Amino acid sequence: MKRVIVGISGASGAGLGLKFLESLPKEIEKYCVISEGAKRVLSSEENIQETQKFEQIKSRVSKVFLFGDDELGACIASGSFVCEAMVVIPCSQNTLAKIACGISDTLITRCASVMIKEQRKLLLAPREIPFSQIALENMLKLSQIGVTIAPPVFGYYAGKNLDEIENMLIGKWCDNLGIPFEYGRWQGCN
Repeated sequence: MKRVIVGISGASGAGLGLKFLESLPKEIEKYCVISEGAKRVLSSEENIQETQKFEQIKSRVSKVFLFGDDELGACIASGSFVCEAMVVIPCSQNTLAKIACGISDTLITRCASVMIKEQRKLLLAPREIPFSQIALENMLKLSQIGVTIAPPVFGYYAGKNLDEIENMLIGKWCDNLGIPFEYGRWQGCN
């Protein structure tokens, strides 16, 4: 895998999207789109302002390109931009609904629409509890056309602390995308 788009939308847990981005192998080119809602969530949940977070990302992640969600003219918005996979972690219900209905008014939703039309790998991690019937119908609709729906649901065997649990989630997403990632896998009952 050479290129991955990471969309981070404005649902609780936006820091998990950043951790996924930071966990990708160094040799992969990473194209990260952070929505305005995600910026607010990061400020609230992580107590990190936009400029601080962007500088941290650039210093800790190799081969990363950062975009605002309003940059619809970005190279990644085109089907001619070859990219093997895209994830949206977390995926807000608003973003999920727009993708399911083909609304491409943000860079995240435009990139997702491109991934669907080009039949490339798209993984969404919807973050809500409980899911409404509308959200479930949107997830079913997307799943039926090949989109992977993978909410951040952890296995109770995953670990003893939040970091280990998050690594298990990232590992499951990476497994689905065919990206190597070491994490605590189920070892069976002893």
